Amino acid sequence: MSTVIENLLARKQKLVEELEKAQAVEDRDRIEHQLEQINTALDFLDRPGSRDAR
Repeated sequence: MSTVIENLLARKQKLVEELEKAQAVEDRDRIEHQLEQINTALDFLDRPGSRDAR
């Protein structure tokens, strides 16, 4: 499980760095959407009982 979380956090960091450099609105929207998805996944994985459900 921790590997999944580590991968998500690494991807999130990379996207944050891309977001800081992004100029085009389309690029920023795409990156922000991906960040929302990662945050949702992290919230789900961090939820109490999520490990017990598997």
